[in-house]
Amino acid sequence: MTHSLVEVTDLVVDFPVGGEGEHVRAVDGVSFTLEAGHALGVVGESGSGKSTVAAALLGLHRGTGARLGGTVRVGGTDVAAASAAELRRLRGGTAAMVFQDPLSSLDPYYAIGDQIAEVHRIHADVSRRAARARAVEVLDRVGIPDAVRRSRARPHEFSGGMRQRALIAMALACEPRLLIADEPTTALDVTVQAQILDLLHGLREERGLGLLLVTHDVGVAAESVDEVLVMRGGSAVERGPVASVLAAPSEPYTRALLAAVPRLDGPRPVRGAAGEQARRRSRGSAPDPAPQTTERPDSSPAGPEPADVPVVEAFSLRKEFGRGRRKVAAVAGVSLAVHAGETLGIVGESGSGKSTLGRMLVGLLEPGSGQVRRDGVEVTGIAGGVQMVFQDPVSSLNPRRSVGESIADPLRAAGERDEAAVRARVEELLLRVGLEAGHYDRYPHEFSGGQRQRVGIARALAPRPRLIVCDEPVSALDVTTQAQVTALLAELQRELGIALVFIAHDLAVVRQVSDRVAVMRAGEIVEEGPVDEVYDRPAHPYTRQLLAAVPALDPALAAGRRRTRQEVFA
Repeated sequence: MTHSLVEVTDLVVDFPVGGEGEHVRAVDGVSFTLEAGHALGVVGESGSGKSTVAAALLGLHRGTGARLGGTVRVGGTDVAAASAAELRRLRGGTAAMVFQDPLSSLDPYYAIGDQIAEVHRIHADVSRRAARARAVEVLDRVGIPDAVRRSRARPHEFSGGMRQRALIAMALACEPRLLIADEPTTALDVTVQAQILDLLHGLREERGLGLLLVTHDVGVAAESVDEVLVMRGGSAVERGPVASVLAAPSEPYTRALLAAVPRLDGPRPVRGAAGEQARRRSRGSAPDPAPQTTERPDSSPAGPEPADVPVVEAFSLRKEFGRGRRKVAAVAGVSLAVHAGETLGIVGESGSGKSTLGRMLVGLLEPGSGQVRRDGVEVTGIAGGVQMVFQDPVSSLNPRRSVGESIADPLRAAGERDEAAVRARVEELLLRVGLEAGHYDRYPHEFSGGQRQRVGIARALAPRPRLIVCDEPVSALDVTTQAQVTALLAELQRELGIALVFIAHDLAVVRQVSDRVAVMRAGEIVEEGPVDEVYDRPAHPYTRQLLAAVPALDPALAAGRRRTRQEVFA
């Protein structure tokens, strides 16, 4: 009797909660098969059970207190019944896993090549020399240039995309038949994401690998898999060929999930009057470098009307890091302007200078040269009326303080001493961002990722700013939560007339939220203009390269783009 590469029947996973033997069900009766050489995408929102299913294939729940039911077979091995020795052979030999965060999966103290060689020696009876040669071989296979030299580098010397390639190389070291990739591209910019997806596709074709891809990004699944399994609340709600499910989903939840996916070719939300005015203004040129002066540009009768003064302007901003020969210009002479009620999207790859620019706009970093003006007046350092929403709400919220106290901090810093007024304002803000007034006394760990980001937005709104800089505010969120957060920002902007700077590597999200877009590369803005013009008629080759890397929901179109990327990246 022949078995499928993966056979999962009625899988149930319960996790312990509290100290009374109580459990919560994370996976409830999931069944599927995967054949050698095929790819299955498991998609759904955060908390749907995707990663729990993937971990069950390698028996990673053993010893955690979790209760498992049903049957899981991988390469003919019954995972639940396997001995410790059989599980060791399964992990790495038959199946290998690539995790979301390569930094936490790689040892910072050891060279990349040594770590791959160690994995190979655990599963194969080979010498150290042979294991090192194998490490160089797989690093070369996944596209690491100068693999012999780079094998001696440590993880911190690799970029995010290179670290992810190194993890895939480690997974390939023992020639597994199944590759399990759990959100392998979530933290990567679009061009590196495209390269990783193309690599996985090439490995499938070359080696006949089976691929189980776990992702909350439906576009990534469309690019990479033959079939898709949609999960919600621990259950499978729909499964079928990826083209059929994406083109004609049968379940309401799948339709809602697809509707939340930002698209390059989808309709854009109607912008408010202030945004339309800002867009008309944007058809002019970027501001010329200004003289180094603190005098208001409208201080003379010939100056512009106050209503036309941008909320924030940057003139020839420059910021360098490092010393001597290692000095790098993170931002190299950037000029821009953002008006009230307008959203400026800033896109580019990791290392392009987006976040450094954002931090200079709010005063968290001092420019090496150039000038920042707010409401026409030159400013240095952190000034009133400006706030920032960060990428990771877990890191930006104090875990030892309630979310209400974190939101209240800017109010107290501004001099508010009436505690009753502070609490009333915080409760008002919690309601305004879609939470509850009673959440004041809860702590960050009691909230989901999307709810924590809403807390971050409420904190930014507390001192009634005129400018909010959002640095990758939705990159770690699933598509439905992304849609909720971006819709909230747009609604708040319409009501309050806030100027927004929206920094992101997801070009589809930026198109949904922005009036204008600036494309950054190597510290410079290479293209800027109204978002529809830049996206529909990109003038710069780099902008065209970024757009060609964005995942498409149509698998046929995705295949065509893959061929185009191979030509572009060749």
